[in-house]
Amino acid sequence: MKITLAVVGKTSTGYLEQGVAEYVRRLAHYVSFNIQYIADLKNTKSLTTDQQKVSEGKLILQNLDKSDYVVLLDEHGKEYTSMQFADYVQKRMSSGARRVVFVVGGPYGFSQDVYNRANDKLSLSKMTFSHEMIRLIFTEQLYRAYTILNHEPYHHE
Repeated sequence: MKITLAVVGKTSTGYLEQGVAEYVRRLAHYVSFNIQYIADLKNTKSLTTDQQKVSEGKLILQNLDKSDYVVLLDEHGKEYTSMQFADYVQKRMSSGARRVVFVVGGPYGFSQDVYNRANDKLSLSKMTFSHEMIRLIFTEQLYRAYTILNHEPYHHE
């Protein structure tokens, strides 16, 4: 199984970029993982929020395959503890999905078309984080999930 984190825009904050790179490096030990960057929209000042979500949604959908299992990182998604998330990852691995794509949308969330395509929604917290920070939080939690599944001492519970 391959796991992709699809994100709108690049990570431009240095310390977050370094943190994400560290967990991507660590994840290579467990799973084929990559980050897929979807270009930021240009000239968004002339677009309404809904127009921006629709335009970003089209770009997101263009980067998905029909066979992908798509999980939106969304404030309205289900919340898990780290142990529960590890179980979630294990179930995805056992399901036979070739690629699981976790998606971080743009600043206004997802278009209805992206919601319609999604197989699942996951919330990392009830709190709001910047889209760049979510990348670091997610990659750390994915790494944590794999250490839990492999009974390694990274997670203490």
